[in-house]
Amino acid sequence: QVQLVESGGGLVQAGGSLRLSCLASGRPLNTYSMGWFRQAPGKERDFVAGITWITGRTHYADSVKGRFTISRDSAKNTVYLQMNTLKPEDTAVYYCAGDKFAPNIPNTDSREYDYWGQGTQVTVSS
Repeated sequence: QVQLVESGGGLVQAGGSLRLSCLASGRPLNTYSMGWFRQAPGKERDFVAGITWITGRTHYADSVKGRFTISRDSAKNTVYLQMNTLKPEDTAVYYCAGDKFAPNIPNTDSREYDYWGQGTQVTVSS
């Protein structure tokens, strides 16, 4: 199995930047897509960004496109989410997720993902 551990969350003012990290361990990720999801209190868990492990193909939610960048470091088995120009509506718990068989394009449906981290809180103040 794969274990995912997020880090890098915190409190930041609107317009600021933050970088989240997700360390994956347990087995190789060659057929995976890795994704970031977020969930605000009382709301559904929404797709933010995804990346295929082998090719690095990315996909972004419209709400973050142009502001967030997902990347991965294969040598470190780590996926990152660089978040720029943060807005208060970005406030949520951010979850790292792994889809074990999505080598060509990241899925946007959380139900397709097999492994989840515990989440890291991102709070953006006005």
